[in-house]
Amino acid sequence: MALDPDDPRPPYVQITNALRAAILTKMLQPGEQLPSQAELTKRYSVSRATVQRALRDLQDEGLVVARQGSGVFVRSRTERPVGLRTHIERAFEQPSVTIDFAGFSGETLYAALQEPIDKIRAGRLTPESIVVRLLVPSMGDTQAVPVLMDGRRHDPRVSERAREIMVHHSRGIHRLVRELKTLGLVKEARVEIRTHGMTPSFKLYVLNGTEVFFAFYPLGANTVPVRGEEVEIVDVFGLDSTLFPFATNDAQGGPGGLFVDQANKWFESVWTTLGEEFSP
Repeated sequence: MALDPDDPRPPYVQITNALRAAILTKMLQPGEQLPSQAELTKRYSVSRATVQRALRDLQDEGLVVARQGSGVFVRSRTERPVGLRTHIERAFEQPSVTIDFAGFSGETLYAALQEPIDKIRAGRLTPESIVVRLLVPSMGDTQAVPVLMDGRRHDPRVSERAREIMVHHSRGIHRLVRELKTLGLVKEARVEIRTHGMTPSFKLYVLNGTEVFFAFYPLGANTVPVRGEEVEIVDVFGLDSTLFPFATNDAQGGPGGLFVDQANKWFESVWTTLGEEFSP
């Protein structure tokens, strides 16, 4: 459907609402791929940036998941997950911000950081220091996934693709954060990255040492482009996983505070004993 020129809402809001309605009424089925950005741009006669904003809002709502190299898909589960970006924005209200991430690539973190950092540029958030630590796999031949679906065999091309995704988002996070110091908006801003040889089975975010968000990585078949060839692999669907929140201010003696304590200890132990410094 075309945009309504008499609608006072911005075009991206109209597109978001139209796609949301199609998803919730099952016109777009769980697992179904949305039209490409180019198709949506043409259909609604808007810029690609407008379409990207609409898709990002749907992703933040937990209705769609973007899979690099494949497209945007309706989530198989449409209940509202924990909104990571909201909690990260709240973490940025503190003078000293620390974010520790352990997982495959940091793709979700990269997306969640963009709006809070935009608010720092606009002067709406004013932290004094930001330290982000990324603990990611090296994607060597010891990793259990991603591998070829056929025989669960390791393929250097598949590992390199996964490594490129990791490097891409690590660089993006590094650029976003470091730019704040370059612009003189924060006194300290740094991103530290270490790799290891384990295969992550979950992803973990620790915000300011007091909040933890944890999600298991579901595995499944995925057809991806690898050097111009469509290859079926066993892949990780981190964007489609549900985050579980824990906080130190949960009920005294409850599992929340204990989980945060153990998550901090686990991260530090892997960071110091297995982590190898990595420059994106």
